[in-house]
Amino acid sequence: RRLENITERYPDVVEMVKRYVKAREAIIEGEIVAIDPDTGEFRPFQELMHRKRKKDIYEAVKEYPVVVRLFDCLYVDGIDLTVRPLPERREWLEKIVEQVDEFRLADGIVTRDPRELEEFFLKALESGCEGLVVKALHKDSVYQAGVRGWLWIKYKRDYKSEMTDTVDLVVVGAFYGRGRRAGTYGALLVAAYDPETDRFKTVCKVGSGFSDEELIELPKKLEPYKLPYKHPRVDSDMDADVWFEPALVIEVIGAELTLSPIHTCCKGWVKPGVGISIRFPRFVRWRPDKKPEDATTTKELYEMYLKQLKKIEAT
Repeated sequence: RRLENITERYPDVVEMVKRYVKAREAIIEGEIVAIDPDTGEFRPFQELMHRKRKKDIYEAVKEYPVVVRLFDCLYVDGIDLTVRPLPERREWLEKIVEQVDEFRLADGIVTRDPRELEEFFLKALESGCEGLVVKALHKDSVYQAGVRGWLWIKYKRDYKSEMTDTVDLVVVGAFYGRGRRAGTYGALLVAAYDPETDRFKTVCKVGSGFSDEELIELPKKLEPYKLPYKHPRVDSDMDADVWFEPALVIEVIGAELTLSPIHTCCKGWVKPGVGISIRFPRFVRWRPDKKPEDATTTKELYEMYLKQLKKIEAT
């Protein structure tokens, strides 16, 4: 999307292209998706970020395996396909790609029936996808680079669900700010309370929703709770720049509850190896009236996540 060359992070994908694309030259579009090597299930997009952080890329290939799902073909051996309709481009894709489990065309259906589309949408969500891309198939369905229009539209979970209530989470860590936030904290690491273990499990990083004044005051406000180490009651797979005693509670709202391999709240409750997080979290206000043990519990967040899924299915 930003024209960043990430070839060196995916030597396995390079080998797939060499092995399974039967053309001398080709430009094809697809998506690299992280998978669970044991179950074959799709993993959250954030998992791909591990490949960026790992110094030993071949170790990362084994630790974070991926598959490729292809959906368009723009050029093959001197033939410009961008002016051809989508069905013809799809035919070319099928023609030049030897399809195997780890490298194949994305699943899809051809339909005019809204109910059939809705069933396919729910099936995509259940398999761990964010949603669908719905594309036109008529004779004018040419490829238009960088153009927003109605030849294809995203149909995502975001458009069918949102958090209908705020949650109260405990500040357990922080990350230093950059740019205009230099000198203060850029985001807070917040956690839910697990009464069964009497521990705090991380949910998300909150960096938006603060006023300029609140951002300036963050270091001073949090200084009395600063620790040189992670508090023993905090469960976190992330390394914060600064750790705090679990003492202060903030109210948070977001677009939706989502699954994350990075956070420990409800880890393994929905799917192995992933916890529950908040997408696009925003700070609402401080809750000085609440003790950390009064924060939203892990069980409450789990129940909210299940209700969100039911809401998606019902609408």
